[in-house]
Amino acid sequence: MTEAIRLEKLRKEFGELRAVDDVDLEIGDGEFFSMLGPSGSGKTTVLRMVAGFVRPTAGKVHLAGKDVTDEPPFERDVNTVFQDYALFPHMSVQQNVEYGLRVKKVGKDERRRRAEEALATVRLEGYGGRRPTQLSGGQRQRVALARALVNRPKVLLLDEPLGALDLKLRREMQIELKQIQRDVGITFVFVTHDQEEALTLSDRIAVFNDGRIEQVASPVELYEQPSTPFVAGFVGTSNLLDEDVAEKVLGERRLASIRPEKIHLHAASDTTPADQVTADGTVADVVYLGSATHSIVDLDAGARLSVMQQNLESSLDHALARRGEKVRLSWDRAHVVHLQRQEDTPMEESR
Repeated sequence: MTEAIRLEKLRKEFGELRAVDDVDLEIGDGEFFSMLGPSGSGKTTVLRMVAGFVRPTAGKVHLAGKDVTDEPPFERDVNTVFQDYALFPHMSVQQNVEYGLRVKKVGKDERRRRAEEALATVRLEGYGGRRPTQLSGGQRQRVALARALVNRPKVLLLDEPLGALDLKLRREMQIELKQIQRDVGITFVFVTHDQEEALTLSDRIAVFNDGRIEQVASPVELYEQPSTPFVAGFVGTSNLLDEDVAEKVLGERRLASIRPEKIHLHAASDTTPADQVTADGTVADVVYLGSATHSIVDLDAGARLSVMQQNLESSLDHALARRGEKVRLSWDRAHVVHLQRQEDTPMEESR
């Protein structure tokens, strides 16, 4: 895969705070790549250094093989879409989309043609004459996307662009955004703190924590094979077994995790398959979620596990009646993931 972005030992310090700590990363041409992490983890600072809005304290930024570390934003072949849209309210949609081309002194006919093409790409044909105030939140976000795409950048940077939308519209826009990226075929670099959003959209994901990358992987690998306790806990929900509990339950003194949906819950008297891991405990609480039931089980071995079960036949009364019951849990040993302790984790390679 051709390289679109390469970061080498990228570091950013604000006074005594090291916001980004020697990040190495490669992003391929045409990838939908997400930077995922909690607030303050360094992901947005990395994006802004790629855009040229923030100058690195140390390290290099390469775009399409060219060192652009010292180049200003307007000389980099990237465009950025922000959460707040930043549309001009006094201009029409067409004028907003054309604005960057006007600054570059592109001719009137060419501006109009390219703006109409960009609006068609984001499914807003016929909206050119409207003002931003006449559009919904999702439509305004698509205008901002069209304005960025009209310049035909090699890389599109998206800084939490769906954060201002309500949940239903956000999920609809996730599907549209992925389809738009496939249609235009350029590299999208997407910053988010929303794990579900990153898993839905991305070809690969970098998980940030405390200025460093914990793991870079495909969504499936990241969810099924997290490398550290932080990744296991941040990407979805995971049960952590410390060395003492793992030794009692698994027969191995190694830090481990198991996803709640991989665990089966049985009555204490039930017979479980001989080839499965089993652990006895007591149901501490039950949360009924409609389509699923979330049970919290205190193991006799000393840990508290979350168990998620689909409600294929259960009722609310049946689910809540399990509180205080002795139960047996079972799961396939193949679903156990062994983790590295944070201090033992090497710097994550980009590929």
